[in-house]
Amino acid sequence: MATIPADQDIATVAETETPEAVVVRFAGDSGDGMQLTGGQFTLSTALAGNDLSTFPDFPAEIRAPQGTLFGVSAFQINFGSSEITTAGDAPDVLVAMNPAALKTNVQALKPGGLIIADTGEFNKRNMEKAKYEASPFEDGSLAKWEVMAFDISALTLEAVKPFGLGNKEALRCKNMWTLGLALWMFDRDRQPLIDWLNGKFAKNPVLAQANIAALNAGHAYGETAEVAGPLKKLHLDPVPSAPGLYRTVTGAEAISLGLVAGAQLADLPMFFGGYPITPASAILHNLVRMKEFGVTTFQAEDEIAAICSAIGASYAGQLGVTSSSGPGIALKGEAMGLAIMTELPLVIVNSQRGGPSTGLPTKTEQSDLYQAVYGRNGDAPMPVIATRSPSDAFECAIEAVRIATEYMTPVMLLTDGYIANASEPWKVPDPATFTPFPKTFLEETNNAEGRVLPFKRDDKGVRPWIKPGTPGLMHRIGGIEKALDSGNIDYSPAVHQSQTDARMAKVDGVAASIPAQEVTLGEASGKLAVVGWGSTYGPIHQAVRRARRKGLDVHHIHVRHIWPLPANLGELLASYENVLVPEMNTGQFKTVLRDQFLVDAVPLNKVSGQPFAIAEIEAAIAKFFDSVPGNEGGEVLVNEGQLPSPEAHND
Repeated sequence: MATIPADQDIATVAETETPEAVVVRFAGDSGDGMQLTGGQFTLSTALAGNDLSTFPDFPAEIRAPQGTLFGVSAFQINFGSSEITTAGDAPDVLVAMNPAALKTNVQALKPGGLIIADTGEFNKRNMEKAKYEASPFEDGSLAKWEVMAFDISALTLEAVKPFGLGNKEALRCKNMWTLGLALWMFDRDRQPLIDWLNGKFAKNPVLAQANIAALNAGHAYGETAEVAGPLKKLHLDPVPSAPGLYRTVTGAEAISLGLVAGAQLADLPMFFGGYPITPASAILHNLVRMKEFGVTTFQAEDEIAAICSAIGASYAGQLGVTSSSGPGIALKGEAMGLAIMTELPLVIVNSQRGGPSTGLPTKTEQSDLYQAVYGRNGDAPMPVIATRSPSDAFECAIEAVRIATEYMTPVMLLTDGYIANASEPWKVPDPATFTPFPKTFLEETNNAEGRVLPFKRDDKGVRPWIKPGTPGLMHRIGGIEKALDSGNIDYSPAVHQSQTDARMAKVDGVAASIPAQEVTLGEASGKLAVVGWGSTYGPIHQAVRRARRKGLDVHHIHVRHIWPLPANLGELLASYENVLVPEMNTGQFKTVLRDQFLVDAVPLNKVSGQPFAIAEIEAAIAKFFDSVPGNEGGEVLVNEGQLPSPEAHND
């Protein structure tokens, strides 16, 4: 959350008071290294002890034409000395490496914000590509912002000149020059970045030294340039944190670590079958480096082969895992039905992106909820879990493994492009705090007559897990309907009815082993509950927190277990007069809540490929209170005894 008022620029705040948080956006051509720059600035910010949240924003094209509007790559970071839960709304600082980056991002910059631009890229050709008819530095179009425009390209070439690089190779160091300036602006230590550069270019020390020279030159520019404008040094104190080991983590990293931790807690080796697809590929990239934890990875020839290989691994007695995003999950649909019919444990990770079809391959969305809950042929119930943030993905992955193995069922774990790519600080948990849930296999016959009954259910409706090759436990398994207990093929109407009911009852029974739904912020009754799931957590939480500070009777509920829903959720929602459901789709979770609990939930939908801004949800809350009968003037509505407590005010 940025705390600088809209009518103040960052320089004014720096001169009068230190803000709690600042939002910076780096933007440039997809070849300018903006993701690398943002990632290393994130590292330095974490080492400085600030809380942070990031939002990498990639172009949808694999390699868009250089300098074009649709080829812009951006990286936004919100960091500060207080709790941060989103990547921020309007940036305080925009670093624009070319005209297209300025054109596509400047309107997001808050009034009075600071623009740092590389004038070396603002030639006639590049401005034409960005649809500028005249230089924005001369036509008055940037009047409501502070502008620091200078030739970063030339300054970079001068800094790396002693190393004998060609012009093209030398200009690739621009991002390090810019990073050096940013490190100076926010009082960051350069040494960790210097160490990183030496490691990255260990086989080419000339490139390492050139990039270090560019980094130092950008830092020195901030120190020595006699500028009278808004370029000021700003220090943000570390956020108070509990003692422990911390690291930055992306959603994809946290899911990978959580899957491995879950397999260890289940005492099972893990097999991951995947196929490359944005934004899910990073999970495969992370897991391939974890072989020492009993992880086998397999890049299949297609999505169907990927999930089928994982099902085969589960049949053989390992934890089968697969992942994809919406298009790939659609291809996996029939095999999901096979896993449900055979009742084998399987974890399916869906990193959602904009759809339908190829849609917006690098943009975020929450539009696969129907697909996760309902999207298979036949009555094919499956537990569904949604993670709310990068660090939360670790525990959600463990929970997915627990449910899959305890209930012998596939489980879908929903994340999205924002969570998968974003990063935040994560306190590495103590492994001893997690309760193991080791899975046992059937090793002897489970029938008084000495026969094996592979589909004989226990009191939770769960069948035994039998490793193939176990002496005396030969059995039949497959996708055709099967008889009770024996698993022999049986098409009879009564059997199909019974088995369909049994599979549904087993999944419904998962609700008995999940926590009761809690109120994330606020009380268990009131005027308005804002109910979210997945990556809407951050903006909802901050918007509700701001509204409660104004005295509004509003509360935040965030749901992790999407299917089955927590047993107490219906009763909890009934205790509020109104329910608002923000989600990045056309109202899918709202429909599920209406279907399950007959609650008249009001949707707040966004399908732009971008996360919700805090202000968007805050405006929806305010509009609701303005429209309440008898409150047209916008008076504060608070239940007696429901005033927000001081401890709830930590942003």
